[in-house]
Amino acid sequence: MSERRRFDLVLSGKIVTIYRRSRGTYGSPNIHAELADDHGIRVSRKRVARLMRAAGLKGATLRRYVITTQADPKAERPVDLVEREFYATAPDRLWVADITYVPTWSGFLYLAMVLDVFSRKIVGWAMDTHLRTELILQALEMAIVQRQPSGVIHHSDHGCQPGFNW
Repeated sequence: MSERRRFDLVLSGKIVTIYRRSRGTYGSPNIHAELADDHGIRVSRKRVARLMRAAGLKGATLRRYVITTQADPKAERPVDLVEREFYATAPDRLWVADITYVPTWSGFLYLAMVLDVFSRKIVGWAMDTHLRTELILQALEMAIVQRQPSGVIHHSDHGCQPGFNW
């Protein structure tokens, strides 16, 4: 066995150790940096990537933008009673609602929230693995049961993604 092959075996062991300690999140750039900074091992990032590939190790990647809804362009839109003026003079006068997604190791969870504009408190929320109408209705129902408002305006961004647009 060549010296390079022996060193690759030792290096692979260190790579696996660092990868496991990062709980599978580190890719070759982070492992390369840790090898250099913490272990004093100077090798190319491409070598680290090759050894990771051979060991079946893959770092976690960030999902930048996921389209979760597509609005029907022919659908009738309700009148915007707020006209982008998100201001309330008292609690339970104006609620805004939105949805966002939370990436997890086993897929997305969708979070629907209703926020009281005056207090900036979340007055209702619901979370599930789907993005159907009942998720939003559960969040609204929680807000209504807890606050029992009279004459509140409920504003939604009508499915614009991603995240909160308030």
